[in-house]
Amino acid sequence: MKKYIFLSSLSIFLLNCNKKTETTTPVTNSDSLTDTTEKVIDTLGTKSSCYLGVTGKDSVFVSIDDNLGTVTGKMRYKNSEKDSSTGELTGFKSGDTLKLTYEFASEGTTSKRDIFFVQKDGNLLEGIGNQKDDNGQMKYADETKVAYKEDQKLKTTDCAMVLKALK
Repeated sequence: MKKYIFLSSLSIFLLNCNKKTETTTPVTNSDSLTDTTEKVIDTLGTKSSCYLGVTGKDSVFVSIDDNLGTVTGKMRYKNSEKDSSTGELTGFKSGDTLKLTYEFASEGTTSKRDIFFVQKDGNLLEGIGNQKDDNGQMKYADETKVAYKEDQKLKTTDCAMVLKALK
């Protein structure tokens, strides 16, 4: 009887030793969060855009950097028969309106004036309105009466060309 128990134990032992051990490999899903092949879209950084407006022989070049509503940039009026001006833009965005201060050099002096733009269909419409002198800076007399006309439209354009004109 001891032989039978010994042989059966030995056979069970040998059968267990011959079993293949199956290893499971984890299945990776290509849509997982660790997939780094997708391009990340930056929604918080500075947004740069450039615009050009042409009226007859006169041109306006604008480069704007919008950093979460704080706006900076450069602008140049290039006039054919009047003095031109070049300067810096600073201000903020309120809804679709850019409320900016234009500090510029013209005729050998530095001046400041308010300038508003409305963003419409990817373009800028320049605000026209009565201005008054407020401690050396020209400001709109009544911001609610600023008019934005289609003939004062600045169209989105290539920034390389605008930055060249702003130098």
